[in-house]
Amino acid sequence: MMRSLTILGATGSIGASTLDLVRRNRDAFRVVALTGHSNVAALAELAREFDAEVAVIGDEALLPDLREALAGSGVEAAGGASALVEAGHRPADITVAAIVGCAGLAPTMAAIEQGRTVALANKESLVSAGEVMTRAVARHGTTLLPIDSEHNAIFQCLSGNNPADVRWITLTASGGPFRDWAADRLPGATPAEAVRHPNWSMGAKISVDSATMMNKGLEFIEAFHLFPVGVERLRILVHPQSIVHSMVEYRDGSTLAQLGPSDMRVPIASALAWPARMETPCDPLDLAEIGELTFRRPDEVRFPATRLAREAVIAGGGAAAVLNAANEIAVAAFLSGQIGFTKIVQCCEDVLACGLPTPPQNLDEVIAVDREARIRAREAMEPVR
Repeated sequence: MMRSLTILGATGSIGASTLDLVRRNRDAFRVVALTGHSNVAALAELAREFDAEVAVIGDEALLPDLREALAGSGVEAAGGASALVEAGHRPADITVAAIVGCAGLAPTMAAIEQGRTVALANKESLVSAGEVMTRAVARHGTTLLPIDSEHNAIFQCLSGNNPADVRWITLTASGGPFRDWAADRLPGATPAEAVRHPNWSMGAKISVDSATMMNKGLEFIEAFHLFPVGVERLRILVHPQSIVHSMVEYRDGSTLAQLGPSDMRVPIASALAWPARMETPCDPLDLAEIGELTFRRPDEVRFPATRLAREAVIAGGGAAAVLNAANEIAVAAFLSGQIGFTKIVQCCEDVLACGLPTPPQNLDEVIAVDREARIRAREAMEPVR
């Protein structure tokens, strides 16, 4: 049966992987809306190829360019923050929420309010607004399917089992490009080195997050909201091969693990086809060729980001939103050469030490917390520039 599909963030890496699967299964999906931030040419080309109902550019100043690029296509063009929210509100069987950063919060909430299925790749939705978002999911009866490889793995391993029987949920981490670096080398790490991930092809920001291990810290916070087992039953292991994407251990001693290639099309396909399965072009695993799978505990002295994330979960309230916002500002400063690599997490810790806000009760309050944390992060970096 053909299902309708919206992709919030169609021009990014998650969007590209999703549309590759749709391209291979054209009879299975009808595209409702595609959105992008500023790449007019790519968005227009995709909207034409997939005969989308509407294409939305986040930067409203580029709307005239988008209209020109779509002239004669029959695809509606829209632009700006309100248009992104409207795209999320459009009825669709599945909405892939893949807008990077807090710009994706309101469109993702709009998709949740449809009460259908949201395939979630936007970290900020659960990191910054976890309680607000999960209440909305429950209120609207929405099916929330994670498409981060780790959370999708956990989702699959939990299928058909009682969360009360879980002993441990283990998120695996590649460890990033600096996993074997000595501590005294890390301050001199360059942006070019930080974005050179050994296993995954990702954007600059998420690659830097992997290098600091903040990405895994943020995923820890997401897992806390997605899987109701309590913070004490969540843990992280470094797994350099990125073959085991996460594991669930049950109280009878059984451990279920999801294995797969380092290709985001695998977890995306799991969400698009759920509760069934669909074909992907990914090569099957050859475990004999891989040879060995190794695991080690994270080093929170060299990489304190996972400790900060765990402390933010325990602190509750707006702590996770503050951490996420401060990290975005610090990563941008690192990529532009304003601060050194180790100052990224230092900035986050400094901002958290300034005090925590009142727990946000709605999306507007989450955005206000985010805005204030960004101001504090810029101020915290002033002495180290």
